[in-house]
Formats: sequence, structure tokens, C-alpha cells
Amino acid sequence: CLSHPACWNPVKQYTAIAIIPSRFASARLPGKPLLDIAGKPMVVRVCECAASAQTIDRVIVATDDERIADAVIAEGFEAVMTSARHETGTDRLAEAAATLDADFIVNVQGDEPLLPASTIDAAVQALVADSSAVCSTTCEAIEKLDDFRNPNVVKVVLRDDGRALYFSRAAIPYPRDAATVDGVLCAEDIDLSVVRRHTGLYVFRRAFLLEFARMSPSPLERIEKLEQLRILERGYDIMVVEVHEPSFGIDTQDDLDHVRALLEARSLVNPI
Repeated sequence: CLSHPACWNPVKQYTAIAIIPSRFASARLPGKPLLDIAGKPMVVRVCECAASAQTIDRVIVATDDERIADAVIAEGFEAVMTSARHETGTDRLAEAAATLDADFIVNVQGDEPLLPASTIDAAVQALVADSSAVCSTTCEAIEKLDDFRNPNVVKVVLRDDGRALYFSRAAIPYPRDAATVDGVLCAEDIDLSVVRRHTGLYVFRRAFLLEFARMSPSPLERIEKLEQLRILERGYDIMVVEVHEPSFGIDTQDDLDHVRALLEARSLVNPI
């Protein structure tokens, strides 16, 4: 119900700021934030997605590159310069959040120019409604067996109350009785209806985000290279909201071509 506008409190009693960490370097797509998508830089497209969410009060790009800041400001959005020494986007997020007055900080990935506003709203509303969780995130159904087996697709398993039990690059929950061929799970023995893919959107209580950035990496985090495990290992709760509009991150040229084609098709159907 939280994802439906009719269920929202008509009087908004909190402040939520979306921050988009953005850096110029990218191994597979150099200058990725500034790549053109239907006439606008990718990072600007992401800003537009975040700004269209009803729960968001401000949208800010946190970057260490003046070219990115200039492109964002030219389109009427805010940008703040942050340190070039950050190892993670969350560290960059925390630096920017430290200067802001807000109840919630929304970490929006800078390579998702098709991010549905409803996904942002669902994650924010979930954390607003759950005072015991320190952050919220989103998940989606996995429909392809290759994605279930792919270590680059992060999986999440949940408790009955919607909080995260664990995140992993491994295939979880692992179907013990499924047949394997040379150690590879066979498709016909796997029920993907119980499998969920973790997506990269996070909503943090601002105070916890600043605390989180001061914590040292945890053992499981180091093994899996997943920052969210630091939160679970410290005993905090993460609320996970399942969304039904898929997100799509851009990591390769094929991804970029796909998104460009989708936006071109949309413009043909709904010309300005």
C-alpha cells in the first residue's frame, strides 16, 4: 500500500533529499555521467527522475569533477564538490549530507536514467513508516536463471517482516535439491518466484548515514564487497521494499544503446 499515492499522508512531515554521487572515471564507459541520452547528459536524466518523486524535496549531485557540476547546474539542478579521495559512493554521499538539514538522505545511483519515481517514493515511505529501521532499500523479482547465477547481480533474502536477512553475490536462497551439471544449477529445478535481486537505491536516516560512514568495513563486507553487510553485521535493520517497475543501470555500451533506444521510442509515442 505504501507505494500507492492514495496511501500517503497528505501532510508531509519530513524532509528527504536525494543525493546522486557522481564521478567522471569509469573503466568501461569513460565519462559516463556526461554521456548523451536523448539530448541530455546521463546525470541530468537521473536528476530529473529523482525530482519527479513526490517524496523528494531537493536533488543534489555530489561530485569531484567540475565538468559534471557545470553540466548539472546548467540544467537547473544543484551540485556540490566533494573530495576526490572517496573510495565509495556512500562516503561521497555522507560528505555532502553532513552539511544538509534533512530527516532522510536518498542515495540515487548516477547510472540509472530510467529510475521510476515510484521506486524512490516506495523506499522513502517505507522508512518513514518504520521507526526501527535505519535505512531502506529496494528489490525486484529475478526472472532469468543467468541473473540468479551471476555474481554481479546481488541477491537478497528477507525476514517475514520485510527486513533483510542477508545480501550476497551467491545464488541465494540456494536450492539444495536442484540438479547440477558440472556444478551449475539446472533451470528446470529452480523456483525463481522466491528469488529477489537487490537494487542500488538506499534511503538513510541522516544521523545514521553519518555514523555509518565512520564505521570501519566489516568482515563480510570485505569478502562480498557489499557495503550494506556492514549495517547488518553491526546489528541494524534494513527494510527492503519490493518494487514492480524494473530499474536499469548502465555499465556497458550495450546498456547505453538500449536506454537510448527506449527513450527514443518513448519520444515517438509521446512527442513533446
